[in-house]
Amino acid sequence: MNGNAESYAETMVPEIIVDSSENLAERLAARVEAEGRSASGRRRRFALALPGGSVGEAFFPRLSRVALDWAAVEFFWTDERAVSPSDPASNYRLARSLWLDPANVPPERAHRMLGDAPDLGLAASAYADLLTTVLGHPPKLDLVLMGVGPDGHICSLFPGDPLLLEEGRWVGYVEAAPKPPPRRLTLTLPTLASAELIVLAAFGSAKARVVREALQEREGSSLPVSMLLRRARRALVLLDPAAAGLLSTA
Repeated sequence: MNGNAESYAETMVPEIIVDSSENLAERLAARVEAEGRSASGRRRRFALALPGGSVGEAFFPRLSRVALDWAAVEFFWTDERAVSPSDPASNYRLARSLWLDPANVPPERAHRMLGDAPDLGLAASAYADLLTTVLGHPPKLDLVLMGVGPDGHICSLFPGDPLLLEEGRWVGYVEAAPKPPPRRLTLTLPTLASAELIVLAAFGSAKARVVREALQEREGSSLPVSMLLRRARRALVLLDPAAAGLLSTA
């Protein structure tokens, strides 16, 4: 796994698009449709992992109108808070209300993380088993959509957390995240990095510093977002002008 990661790190250069959030949503919708049709051409289901937060709010309404056969798409989540699926903080709830329900996605295609389970360790193991049952071993997602925090965290992988060094598990759990709610489930770096395409989005000037570090100083960076981009097979980075404000054009 590490050997492959290093070979990709040497050659992969992220594709970067800077535009308004509305135009970025259109570009992303076109890419999701193209990636989905490519998977369909290979006679297999298209597997996505979805985030929550501002990225979901900005993109899900447009993605719900992508012209794909939703019965042939498997929906997973990058991470989930330890809340019920009806809680306003639930990433599943956000995707359900803005994408899955409007698109009439069959319920059996939406694979919710059980963030409300009393034992997150067991819930993480169960989700890892689900990933391998649906996607094979090792599990390989086609497209992972995610945001990045002002501290450089991705999914629920935060700076300095030992979970960033996890190589043996596909799904991990967090008991003391530095932002509420503290308990969470999350895909690990090996699972994320093995995806065919990582789509990373950032909006606002509060993200500008970590965007610059991740894209222009990533080789020496310990930020979770940098660690992922060093290992990614392919990466598409979607930025609004404020988030791209500190990038060098040289």
